Amino acid sequence: MNEKFILKIYRGVPGKQYWEEFELIVKPFYNLISALMDIQKSPVNRKGEKVEPIAWEQGCLEEVCGSCSMLINGKPRQACTALIQNLIDEYKSRTVTVAPMTKFPLIRDLVINRDAMFEHLKRIRGWVEVDGSFERGFGPKQDPKIQEARYVLSTCMTCGCCVEACPQVNKNSKFIGPAAISQVRLFNTHPTGKMQAPERLRVLMEEGGISDCGNAQNCARVCPKNIPLTESIAVMGREVSKQALHDLISLPDAYLDN
Repeated sequence: MNEKFILKIYRGVPGKQYWEEFELIVKPFYNLISALMDIQKSPVNRKGEKVEPIAWEQGCLEEVCGSCSMLINGKPRQACTALIQNLIDEYKSRTVTVAPMTKFPLIRDLVINRDAMFEHLKRIRGWVEVDGSFERGFGPKQDPKIQEARYVLSTCMTCGCCVEACPQVNKNSKFIGPAAISQVRLFNTHPTGKMQAPERLRVLMEEGGISDCGNAQNCARVCPKNIPLTESIAVMGREVSKQALHDLISLPDAYLDN
């Protein structure tokens, strides 16, 4: 006999959200995205009512794009790697709850707007300047140990899980968030990217910068890629202090006299 489970989804639009339940059959290696796709094919809720299909985002389906972030049983994670049987076993319940993340503007159902994260990446100059690189030839060699550390940092997919879990990110805060801080570390350790290191560090000195981190360490606990976010925050904290001291020493004497 096929076992069934209940998928309880917090859906709707801003100002009009509600819980809706769907009953589905547990299948081998059945993930949450597959369950949502089955509902999409036959959008009939547990009451037998035909409803609008669930809206959500997905892309790679292999935990690389970060688009399917949502709250699954109350925790921020990727839906593509959330296996239904594992969720049932872990929570000892045949009801799986799904909701949109709360730290981002809601669009509809499980779809959120993560533009703020991408704007923060623009602020910290989350890229490596390549203008004229063809004329300059090959760049300097990198230490393998630094390469390994940078690779881990580069796996960030801007999924937003760390932001969702961070208590410092809220409507009353301008905190830039752990992902952007970690990306400063990534690009500042690049042989070419480090030429813009002072500009990136000065962004972290501004309101909402690294000093707003409350060291809750939730970010590292929920990161799907196991990025050492708290380590990055600690490293960047030291670098920001050095940069602030350097900027202070570099001020003209006339400015200091005032």
